[in-house]
Amino acid sequence: MSFAALGLSPPLVAAIAERGYETPTPIQAKAIPAILAGRDLVAAAQTGTGKTAGFVLPMLERLARGPRPQANQARALILAPTRELATQIHDSVVAYGRHLPLRAAAVYGGVKINPQMMALRRGVDILVATPGRLLDLHASNAIRFNHLEILVLDEADRMLDLGFLPDIERILALLPARRQSLLFSATFPDTVRSLARLIARNPLEFSVDPRNAAASTVKHWIHPVDKKRKTALFTTLLRERRWNRVLVFTKTREGADKLARHLESEGFSAAAIHGDKSQDARGKALAEFKQGLLQVLVATDLAARGLDIDQLPQVVNFDLPKVAADYVHRVGRTGRAGASGQAVSLVSADEFPLLSAIEQLLGNLLPRKLIDGFEPVHDVPESKPVHRPLKPKKPKKPKPRPGGERPAAESRAGGRRSDGKPRAGQQRTGGRPAPSRKPTARKR
Repeated sequence: MSFAALGLSPPLVAAIAERGYETPTPIQAKAIPAILAGRDLVAAAQTGTGKTAGFVLPMLERLARGPRPQANQARALILAPTRELATQIHDSVVAYGRHLPLRAAAVYGGVKINPQMMALRRGVDILVATPGRLLDLHASNAIRFNHLEILVLDEADRMLDLGFLPDIERILALLPARRQSLLFSATFPDTVRSLARLIARNPLEFSVDPRNAAASTVKHWIHPVDKKRKTALFTTLLRERRWNRVLVFTKTREGADKLARHLESEGFSAAAIHGDKSQDARGKALAEFKQGLLQVLVATDLAARGLDIDQLPQVVNFDLPKVAADYVHRVGRTGRAGASGQAVSLVSADEFPLLSAIEQLLGNLLPRKLIDGFEPVHDVPESKPVHRPLKPKKPKKPKPRPGGERPAAESRAGGRRSDGKPRAGQQRTGGRPAPSRKPTARKR
């Protein structure tokens, strides 16, 4: 199937071809026709599945057919949980819409608000925003939503994890009730399902990948090591295996800064990105990493959410994530678009419960590889076998009995006995009540 066959116009097909894409991904094949038809959508999609193009392309197609935006108005709104993801989505909007006369802007915190207010003065077709900054701009009368046509919530589960639900509810109260609503989430806890019911009307629901599944192109393994020796082990791996570009995850901001400083002292080019860094510093570090000027980028889960890095060969979990599902998001930065990748985790004994949760989520045990000279004093306990949940068997279709008589179970389901007569206390076919039995005296 081609992109043109999905209903996209030549300008969009040309922009897609310039990006080197020829065939739609499964989520694009499902989402694009539905969005073009005006349907609300609730979709489960992991990172790296092409979901951004899945909603940006049909959004551009629909907006290109309508009137131009008025001053300080937005025709479409995309909400994202982090600055990095908002920037990434905006870049995709600009790239895919390069042959269309549409305007787009991205607004987020951590930078001055005045340039963003100026960008909204003429109005925009598509506005990509983080919730907090969007509310600040609305309070300053820099943006209004009287003519909003489309709302997108991307990474809905992460937005709720970060406590954005009150802000989202305030934003929903500002939007017109008549709109197209699209919600995308990697996971679907009850909170996300409640939010989906709040924003969408009779949505089309689908999932394109197994829930919380890692890409099959990624090879996983762990190196058991004592906690105090993780830094030395990572430095040794970096030097001996000659990793040219590595994304490393730590669980704290302090840990990210500490590891980056150590690597620089050892002669490696490294930088850390996390929520305490300014937007300029984070953008500079990410740009240098993508260009190959940085060998190691150390990140926390929040800062790395939404990072899109082409041909990233390795992801290293210096610390295991507290939430097992975040492991999938982390390793999803490698092995994208069919390329192979490696996910290496340095695991200490105190992280065994986190390791067990990850293995249960993935459905298999992660191979262990000891490194000479770094054998742990405190062993990581052996993992228990992973028990995959058994799928309930479908009930077998009852076989007809000789003579055409229905099985007793089927007869009872219809309210009758196996001989075809109504059970006591139920009405006959003609509506007459069944005769009740006379009470009999009990024997003492």
